[in-house]
Amino acid sequence: MNAPRRSVLTGLAAGAVLALAACGTSGSSSATTAQGSSSSVGGTVTVFAAASLKEAFTNLGTRFEEQHPGTHVVFSFGPSSGLAQQVTQGAPADVFASASTKNMDQVVQAGAATTPTPFASNQMEIAVPPDNPAHVAGVKDLARSGVKVALCQAQVPCGATAAKVFDNAGVTVTPVTEEVDVKSVLAKVSLGEVDAGVVYVTDVRAAGSKVKGILIPAAVNASTSYPIATLVKAPNPAGAKAFTDLVLSAAGQQVLAADGFAKP
Repeated sequence: MNAPRRSVLTGLAAGAVLALAACGTSGSSSATTAQGSSSSVGGTVTVFAAASLKEAFTNLGTRFEEQHPGTHVVFSFGPSSGLAQQVTQGAPADVFASASTKNMDQVVQAGAATTPTPFASNQMEIAVPPDNPAHVAGVKDLARSGVKVALCQAQVPCGATAAKVFDNAGVTVTPVTEEVDVKSVLAKVSLGEVDAGVVYVTDVRAAGSKVKGILIPAAVNASTSYPIATLVKAPNPAGAKAFTDLVLSAAGQQVLAADGFAKP
């Protein structure tokens, strides 16, 4: 049997999320799964999640719908900073998963969430086109004249974490483009529009043969922590808790580890 269809929203599609949230929390199921009885879980579960979580959370969304027949998981993937702003401005969502504790703290301080839990961490890696035209071998090469580098915008977790790497390495990197999220940086690299980009190790893995990864030594690398929280005004609180529980469960952690995420 095929898993129920699931909608995936990318970027800052707040309007679509507002419309989808109107689906409410109707529906229930008496099925029992490894996560416990799903009799109180049904309807639409809207999840705002960092762009770097797209592959892992899409997988978890499929599992969630299989475990809770009648549910429908709707994702909005994008920069954590932008998603946090949407949440604090009242966009209806059930769960927020951030690539930065800073952005989650903004949501908590606004009273939109109360008890975030770290569930994963991620480190940076250099991504280059498969033929590596600029012959990039390490972080210092990103500062070379003529090397075209793409980075995330400074307020986005992948941009802030890349800046820590440059500080650790003692280099100044001037990007030719600053993108809204890590997937946009990866796209610039895979299309050959830049010579290199600094992304998460999970994104290099997800890109497969489209890019080549250049490891950053542990002595200069930097990481970011990913917290998750159910939202205070979640339209579907039972669904929100159940999805968060899945992410934090052993099964959820296995999915994240398979995509290259480290423990929090």
